[in-house]
Amino acid sequence: MEISDHIEGILSTLPAKPGCYLMKNAEGTIIYVGKAISLKNRVRSYFHADSSHDNKTRRLVREIAHIEWIVVGSELEALILEMNLIKRHRPKYNIKLKDDKRYPYIKIHWNEAYPKITVTRNMTEDGARYFGPYTSAWAVYQTLDVLRRVFPYLTCDREITGLDKRACLYYDIKLCTAPCIGAVNQEQYRQMISDLMEFLSGHSEPVLARVQAEMDKAAEDLRYEKAAALRDQIKAMQNIVERQKVVFASDYKDSDVVAMARADGEACVQIFFIRGGKLIGREYFILEGTEDAADAEVIAQFIKQFYTEAASVPQQVLLPQEIEEAKIIGEWMRSRRGGEKVEIHVPKDGQPHELVQMAAENATETLSALRTQWQADAHKQEQALAELQSALSLSAPPNRIECYDVSHTQGVATVGAMIVFEQGVPAKGQYRKFNIDSTSIGAPDDFASMEEMLTRRFRRWQSAEEAASAPGSKVDASFSRLPDLVIIDGGKGQLGRAVKVLENVGLAEKVPVVGLAKQEEEIFFPHRSNSLKLPRHSQGLYLVQRIRDEAHRFGITAHRARRSKQGMASALDSIPGVGPTRRKALLKHFGSVDKIRAATLEELMAIKGINADVAESIKASLE
Repeated sequence: MEISDHIEGILSTLPAKPGCYLMKNAEGTIIYVGKAISLKNRVRSYFHADSSHDNKTRRLVREIAHIEWIVVGSELEALILEMNLIKRHRPKYNIKLKDDKRYPYIKIHWNEAYPKITVTRNMTEDGARYFGPYTSAWAVYQTLDVLRRVFPYLTCDREITGLDKRACLYYDIKLCTAPCIGAVNQEQYRQMISDLMEFLSGHSEPVLARVQAEMDKAAEDLRYEKAAALRDQIKAMQNIVERQKVVFASDYKDSDVVAMARADGEACVQIFFIRGGKLIGREYFILEGTEDAADAEVIAQFIKQFYTEAASVPQQVLLPQEIEEAKIIGEWMRSRRGGEKVEIHVPKDGQPHELVQMAAENATETLSALRTQWQADAHKQEQALAELQSALSLSAPPNRIECYDVSHTQGVATVGAMIVFEQGVPAKGQYRKFNIDSTSIGAPDDFASMEEMLTRRFRRWQSAEEAASAPGSKVDASFSRLPDLVIIDGGKGQLGRAVKVLENVGLAEKVPVVGLAKQEEEIFFPHRSNSLKLPRHSQGLYLVQRIRDEAHRFGITAHRARRSKQGMASALDSIPGVGPTRRKALLKHFGSVDKIRAATLEELMAIKGINADVAESIKASLE
């Protein structure tokens, strides 16, 4: 194997110490992260003419243009650093969890006096309690929907004093305990949330026993209404418990059961959660970059990455086979568990072995179902792109589609949205937003905003083309490629501005562009009076609708974030027709922006100097 002088120089300076190494390609992108007890021995082994190297390793070595390393104090430190680097850089050749989005968690705001429950994708050290991760937000909300009927927790933003005169509708339909009116006190409310957390942890027996004792006591004290309510709560809890399969005695160690299925380069890991002897839940995860890797390596990488994300670590992890780094991984998991020992065990017989086999069977079925779904989706996407190619008279299928939308509130905080679909699916990493300076174009002016956004986008393409010829330069992937189709969310006026921009940058003949009307979903073409309506149930129409809806969602989200960042006080200043005098009168009368937002049109028009048009403008701006 021929090694460049640059790489040879790096190899000669590697230390024989533990650490992590980062391999980069010619563009400076990190393509692989690894760890070693001896950096010198491990990294040099990649460049030996070793017939045992698999195809992926050979491809990796061919791409390596530079190597960096970080020396650490121990193998455990190297393991932790490796996991953090893989999570941050997601290198091309590493095995990694397929979804680069953050997984959802259930968050219990235990640090608050009256804890609420939310869904989040960020787990931080803030005094809250977290449960997860889950593979889908849908699964999280399904779980909470069931639990809320048993433990009716707060969902409103009221400041809880216990002195409110009336509770909200949720209290009437038994989906809130109404601490706002003092129906329960703080201690009682927190006990209920504690019970909910025990249920999420799979430890339901102590909760059931305590509520049973409370019910018996209420009946003895002749508080029959309270006893009946507790009886109903016990029944609801028992319904949940009955759906949880008992697999061990209740004093069996809390365990996670891990198994895997593989097919054609895909790997699916299934994990069962055993708590208090019961199977309380299961999740599956897809890993990428697994081709040519041994099963044990894939499982080891999953264990490291999953428990980096997991809200809790069990007493025991059951695996289908031994993994090379079991000792150091066990040491790391022990530190994550607060110093308590974590057993990594490969059961050979009995119920634990059967559970591992069941997890493997589930993984196989899941992977098969997913592959069938992926193939069906791919067929639909191919069909949609083919239909668009035919309907729009394109020379090739529009594999890269860009859609543009403008969002604002009465001209305030205008944001242009660019979303990208590749091969018929969202390429979210290439979405971009454009903050539009309304004062420079005259507010509100959607046409001018669209023109500014597109001008900036295609100038960035021109800059990328120029930069590509300069050695060592970096370009934004979102702007460095031209789209096969541009969709403008708007009618003929917006389309006309888009055509003008493309003509100015010399791309009118190169980049097809159409406008999509909001009402009838008509497609408009440049320089043509007649429009097109795609067949009502066609895959092409469904794709266009998804693209348009995604552009609108992304634009609205970016607009709201910008408006929030500006602050509502500055938003008052920016409302057309509201100057310093009217702003002062509004704040003097209502006392706060929240109360202005809550006011009716009639209440707003009661203020001197506020007419119907200005009142409408205020309501729209503060929606």
